[in-house]
Amino acid sequence: MDQPKIERVLRLMKLLTANNCLTIDEMADKLGLTPRTVYRYIDTFRDAGFVVKKANNCPRLDTNSPYFKDISELIHFTEEEAFILKSAIESIDENNLLKQNLKKKLYTVYDYNILADTIVSGKNGRNVQRLVQAFESKQQVVLKDYASAHGNDIRDRVVEAYAFTTNYVQVWCYCLDDHKNKLFKMSRIEGVEILSEPWQFETAHHPGFIDVFRISSDELIPVKLKLSLRAANLLMEEYPLSTKDLIKLSDTSWLFETKVCSLEGVGRFV
Repeated sequence: MDQPKIERVLRLMKLLTANNCLTIDEMADKLGLTPRTVYRYIDTFRDAGFVVKKANNCPRLDTNSPYFKDISELIHFTEEEAFILKSAIESIDENNLLKQNLKKKLYTVYDYNILADTIVSGKNGRNVQRLVQAFESKQQVVLKDYASAHGNDIRDRVVEAYAFTTNYVQVWCYCLDDHKNKLFKMSRIEGVEILSEPWQFETAHHPGFIDVFRISSDELIPVKLKLSLRAANLLMEEYPLSTKDLIKLSDTSWLFETKVCSLEGVGRFV
């Protein structure tokens, strides 16, 4: 059985485990299958020793089925286990693409309330929700009390926000004060106020590039460096995304070839 089929069978098992009201046709529609395929999978469960009961035309897996307890213990997280998983995932660097992929895979396997806030939470979570609302309605927003490290000030910014970076760490915005596309860190936004004014500069919304050193710009500069073992280790530890651009030449040397937004970041490793 290929992987897509296995995934469909597991999703059906999950539905049957908690099913109280779905008919065969409704489950087929929910899973993107034909009713005939659902019947065939249910027969497979029966052949494997599972007890499938039906009430009000709604089939479900009996929890007293042989081996059912073993399987349920494999796929069920206690609150403590879910909390540990959440903490472990959150400890991964924000710029590591694997972090988001892990979250998505957990959601496809198990829908547990305590995992719902693993992407964003607290103040950032509320701000992300408001920004998503503004994206969908194409309205301008005020980033309240934004603390700018570059400008060394704290003030409101009126912008047209239109895209997030990996793990919602930053948001791409078109700034109305200088008419430029800029990145704003979510952690530095105190609040988000949605304005009644619609977007006026949508055609100018062009997110720039972000290199492995977390620097952004509208242009990329190709670089190629031969690094010592120490420099390569420091690079991978401080900037995990650089790993995909590193090639091991020997036990003591590495080749780093990529494109950067500025020589500022890569200059440390020359």
